[in-house]
Amino acid sequence: MQREDTLLQISTMMALLDGVFESETSYASILEGHDFGIGTFDHLDGEMIGFDGSFYQLRSDGSARPLDPETTTPFCSLTRFTPEQTLSVDQEMTKQDFEQWLSEQLGTINSFYAVRIEGQFSEVKTRTVARQEKPFRPITEAVATQSARTFEQTEGTLAGYYTPRFGHGIAVAGYHLHFIDKERSGGGHVFDYTVNRVTVTFEEKPRLDLRLPTTTAYREADLESHDIEQEIKIAEG
Repeated sequence: MQREDTLLQISTMMALLDGVFESETSYASILEGHDFGIGTFDHLDGEMIGFDGSFYQLRSDGSARPLDPETTTPFCSLTRFTPEQTLSVDQEMTKQDFEQWLSEQLGTINSFYAVRIEGQFSEVKTRTVARQEKPFRPITEAVATQSARTFEQTEGTLAGYYTPRFGHGIAVAGYHLHFIDKERSGGGHVFDYTVNRVTVTFEEKPRLDLRLPTTTAYREADLESHDIEQEIKIAEG
């Protein structure tokens, strides 16, 4: 049984940058003991979001559906979420201002955190990459097929993680968040938002369980020659 202060991560952002979009790891094999997380699916077939023990697949056609545990994932982060702090925001704040404020509330910016932001948003901008087929392109090219969507005056949930600076490349430094609306009808990877009236909960995760792939594609991937800063900026919006 994995400790509750542990963040389980499958593969790395660097592997995604190089086009390692297939895995032998099914969600069924890793969901036990976890009730919160974000990730993707083989062939980048949508975004995953999960909280309160319910997990969803958000696809580029704008749909949301319950996660099929037998699907496989080339990248995801899972944990058991037991909030350490609950804060309220009752004013409009941009992504930049809100995340600066939130970082000031963390006990330290040198650790990992699970973060949930729920309530009313003036705007949430998302994107979801369309399913990729072989031969896979680097993710910086794959995002050219992304489907963008703007949710205006919406209610829903942002879920994800804060990663300290030294983790850039393993994950995404700063806040990496996914969104699903209150109706559970749509969402995606978040690249911009404005909060209106939300509740924020977070929990420090000082232990990282990083599981690297053993597939041929991963073992032969070029993880050395990437411009991490620029490519993650392109991939994550």
